Amino acid sequence: MNEVILITGASRGIGAATARLAAARGYIVCVNYRDRRDAADAVVADIARDGGRALAVKADVAIEADVTRLFATVDRELGPLHALVNNAGMLERQSRVEDMDAARLSRVFATNVTGAFICAREAVRRMSTAHGGAGGAIVNVSSRAAGLGAPGEYVDYAASKAAIEAMTVGLAREVAAEGIRVNGVRPGIIYSDIHASGGDPGRVDRLATTVPMQRGGDVIEVARAILWLLSSEASYSTGAFIDVSGGR
Repeated sequence: MNEVILITGASRGIGAATARLAAARGYIVCVNYRDRRDAADAVVADIARDGGRALAVKADVAIEADVTRLFATVDRELGPLHALVNNAGMLERQSRVEDMDAARLSRVFATNVTGAFICAREAVRRMSTAHGGAGGAIVNVSSRAAGLGAPGEYVDYAASKAAIEAMTVGLAREVAAEGIRVNGVRPGIIYSDIHASGGDPGRVDRLATTVPMQRGGDVIEVARAILWLLSSEASYSTGAFIDVSGGR
């Protein structure tokens, strides 16, 4: 296929699984990372070992200059962009709203919301037929928390993902006539080390019985939904969401 895909936050978890699956399906992959160079290089090595092509690029999506450099690197090293997965996200340690300060909120929204907007902006400037592009697809990684609120844990994270869902719908309608489809996935309780970042590494096992399917999800299950939305099989889907949450 040789289409170029950029996946933010692709050194671990859902992003890494999506990068590996995208390469297996013929994409040339940009593996974006913020800190974990070793993990990003491992993803690239896995892809290369299986005959694919990938490039790891360090950039913090919360910093606009980093994002513009990231996309310029893709242009220069890999070629025209065909797909973007806005996957990079972060959460702080579990907390009630009454204990959150503005600095925490700024950190969460800078990565989860502003970063996704700026990445989407750069992708549209390259993909849109109104800008001479050939079209493309964007998938934004939201969360079931956007609808559930994550009380007592991550209300700020849930709010940031709700913002991404509004952006997904609005952008999808804005660029639908310009050859770009914009969709989202809503992972539920997924085995990923993001839970350790929130101070609760055993969260998935603790909450598994609250899921109708009685288990946590695997990152590859989310990756498959992302790749379907990017594919031609989803050619008439835009502004849509797939829940990957075991029914929760």
